[in-house]
Amino acid sequence: MLQTPLTDALSALAAATPHPEGVTNDEFRAAMSRLAAGVVLVTAHDSDDGPRGEDVGMTATAFLSVSLDPPLVLVSLREGSRMDDLLAEQPLWAVSILSESQRHIAGRFAMKGRISDRLLFEDIPYSRGEASGAPLVAGALATLECRTEQRVEAGDHTLAIGRVLTANLPSSEGGPLTYFRGRYRQLG
Repeated sequence: MLQTPLTDALSALAAATPHPEGVTNDEFRAAMSRLAAGVVLVTAHDSDDGPRGEDVGMTATAFLSVSLDPPLVLVSLREGSRMDDLLAEQPLWAVSILSESQRHIAGRFAMKGRISDRLLFEDIPYSRGEASGAPLVAGALATLECRTEQRVEAGDHTLAIGRVLTANLPSSEGGPLTYFRGRYRQLG
């Protein structure tokens, strides 16, 4: 969406206007910012985009384990985002659990109005997952390849529940990258 003074003013009004339940967007956002979350890069390969296809990536902090038997995880996707649209069409995706030294990767894939995904992946070392074909970031604390089992509409997001097809621990160096009070943080 193109940002203009009018859209900025409408966004500010929406943030300050209480929902019927009484909480405003700003109050909810402030409260949830007090919950520390791990940071992951969700990736998928769009084989329909040109002769070689294109890799797609997004930073996520709403990612969690759902079940051990079967192994299931959940990621929250902004409705209508490129990743949401892609995973509605094809079920295979991957997750790289980022280390504290990979803050630049998280920031790059979280930008609004960003450049093409092809350019975002250009200088990031990764391997291609055997099960998903999606990029797996080198140096990540762990990588998972998943197949969507269920999609659940939830407000302005879609919850993608995926069956874990592979799980690897490529790096044991460093701690996790976390997100707390609107900033990337390190434990310790």
